[in-house]
Amino acid sequence: MANRNIRKVAVLGSGIMGSRIALHLAGCGLKVILLDRLNPEATDSNDKKLRDLLVNDALQLAVKSKPSPLFHSSFSSRISTGNFEDDMHQIADADWIIEAVIEVLDIKQQLFEQVEKFRKPGTLISTNTSGIPIQLMATGRSMDFQQHFCGTHFFNPPRYLQLMEIIPAKETAAEVVDFFMRFGNLILGKTTVLCNDTPAFIANRIGVFSMLSIMRIMKEMKLSIQDIELLTGPIVGRPKSATFRTADVVGVDTLLRVAQGIIDNATDDQQFSQTGIPDWLKLMVDKKLLGDKTKSGFFKKKINDDGSKSFETLNLETFIYETKGKSKFAATDAVKNIENTRERIRLLMQDTDKPGQFYKAFHVALFSYVSFQAPNISKYLYSIDDAIKAGFGWELGIFETWDLLGVEKMFRQMKALGVEVAPWVHEMTTSGHHSFYKHESGTQYYYDINAKKYLPIAGGKSFLVMRHFEDQTIWKNNSYRTYHLGDDVLGLEWNTKMGSIGGDVLEGINKSITLAEQQYKGLVIANEGANFSAGANVGMIFMLALEQDYDEIDMAIRMFQRTMMRVRYSAVPVAVAPHGLTLGGGSEMCLHADIVVPAAETYAGLVEVGIGLIPGGGGTKENALRAAMERHEKEPETITLQQRFINIATGKVATSAHEAFDLGIFRPGTDAICINPWRRIGLAKQKIIDMFDSGYTMPIMQDKIMVQGRMGMGAMLSGIHAMKSGNYASEHDAKVAAKLAYVICGGDLSQPTAVNEQYLLDLEREAFLSLTGERKTLERIQSVLKTGKPIRN
Repeated sequence: MANRNIRKVAVLGSGIMGSRIALHLAGCGLKVILLDRLNPEATDSNDKKLRDLLVNDALQLAVKSKPSPLFHSSFSSRISTGNFEDDMHQIADADWIIEAVIEVLDIKQQLFEQVEKFRKPGTLISTNTSGIPIQLMATGRSMDFQQHFCGTHFFNPPRYLQLMEIIPAKETAAEVVDFFMRFGNLILGKTTVLCNDTPAFIANRIGVFSMLSIMRIMKEMKLSIQDIELLTGPIVGRPKSATFRTADVVGVDTLLRVAQGIIDNATDDQQFSQTGIPDWLKLMVDKKLLGDKTKSGFFKKKINDDGSKSFETLNLETFIYETKGKSKFAATDAVKNIENTRERIRLLMQDTDKPGQFYKAFHVALFSYVSFQAPNISKYLYSIDDAIKAGFGWELGIFETWDLLGVEKMFRQMKALGVEVAPWVHEMTTSGHHSFYKHESGTQYYYDINAKKYLPIAGGKSFLVMRHFEDQTIWKNNSYRTYHLGDDVLGLEWNTKMGSIGGDVLEGINKSITLAEQQYKGLVIANEGANFSAGANVGMIFMLALEQDYDEIDMAIRMFQRTMMRVRYSAVPVAVAPHGLTLGGGSEMCLHADIVVPAAETYAGLVEVGIGLIPGGGGTKENALRAAMERHEKEPETITLQQRFINIATGKVATSAHEAFDLGIFRPGTDAICINPWRRIGLAKQKIIDMFDSGYTMPIMQDKIMVQGRMGMGAMLSGIHAMKSGNYASEHDAKVAAKLAYVICGGDLSQPTAVNEQYLLDLEREAFLSLTGERKTLERIQSVLKTGKPIRN
């Protein structure tokens, strides 16, 4: 099984899940055939296009959906389509067959019977069911089918939600389970979680209990929907969709179906039954208030008189939609500027007002429930945390949160409230184990319920987490830490708001490189926050500009440029492993690294024009340099100077790491995408070791960069004028773009001329500095600082 290769996958069913699973598999480099029912209006037709209408329409609808289910638009070409009647024979050469049809057991069983007629022995086969017992679907099939069959439950949307639950049936071969666990993680970029074949498996079982528990507490405490959305959203490390918006996205009917299914089938789960399903939830389904699919759920989108959009909220007593303002609590206001989620949760739990009361009630109920269910639903305690984080987007798992708040401290609170805890937790603490997790020198251990001791989490060396090396801290200040990641490689992370890069962070980069040059093989720059970096600290630039302290701004720009050049020209290799937003200065750091190992979900771009500036940390210089190096060598495959100018002038942001290659931020053949974001730091570390061991030599600064001068500027200025004349660009847009054209073309030179990097850096710095003196630039920066969005002025 270790030598098994997946070259072709057959996906059966092209509904919302099937089509998007097919697109994700194609995005991961696999060849896919997507099959669905024959178009009922073409049963007597020989027109293949007409016969395949259902599957082709479903696929095209998925391709056009937003956010895109594809890492790159070109990847859809890896998918072919067909129908069950004409094309089922094509599954014979598939290495993996995955069923994703409607959640009805009889229909699935009939499809599997048809599959057995064409499937070759030994071919992997799985189901994407979200709740039907896997064993029921395996019953009646051949032994070879049963041995190679299991559940592979993706969460929607498959590209963005990392969870993949692996659920074996009774006869599933162990090597099949092991293969899917590794393949899903390594090739599909998933957090693969091994589940027992119990109702709703892990994530939905725990997640739905959590939602119903919140609804119960909301009623008891007389909280509003707005209150709950505030208390269960980003402030505690949960998605913006929080609780009720999540229900709308998933579907209120789906939530009800899963909840009722657990009550009906998990007959020994008294806690779930006692939590109950609110009557108003059932009434919403009766009234077809199902969420996004019916455009009315807990929220309903409203178009205002000025054309803007807002949401109305359902009154659960009158069932009338009302306009409600945002909720506000003193406790949530007090912690909103604290970047560290763990610290926010600690402080909120100490609150004595309604927020603190809510969090206490919620956590004691959740901790109690999970303690009793953990041994039933999974072999591994950490699987529950992995499932809820990857499937529901929680930043912290349940046992991680329990550790954070103190296992024994929460015991006392639960006992005071008369809430029981499973005996194994008592046994764990009385035997001297006071947390569910511990980590030593980067290795994370979990408490094994059966072994009654700590064991290392499987595959831990591939999943490096910076904070697990806290006991290996080499250097730190208020904003950053430098760790020894083992094998003579250092790691640097910072914890500023949105990963912004200010003076402390620049100090950290320089200090870390110096330390690495003294006695280590290299440096990995990364973090595990929601985003890598939203760019430079523009708040500081804004304040200095208001005070007209241009000398300080000049010094700040010089420091940023010098630091980026230090990243590029150091005696040891430097790798950057970004993820999420990687904007402005974050992208400039990537442009200067020896190697970049981005997560597939990396949104990179030089966006400074949005605030009336140009890239000033070497980003403009580096684009001029790369364009000069590429020019005429591989055109039109390479990215020309003109295209690089357009990308920066329009503030284009890649919607995946694959698209960042198109923008010229990442380099083909050098930088390497890591499909699983939790593997990128480990992979970057290995790249550093390989580069050092193969004989790394510090690069030589470029001193013969051919810039185009007026010859290149002419076309760019003409384009700027056309955009301004057509009202596609404002007066200030044109001014900023002209400054960019001046720098990227090397200034006012009468003919193409060879220059060095420092020459371009000086031009870049001067242009950046001059733009900070523009009133309209300051207006744009102020808007971003206040609202998060730039204005067009």
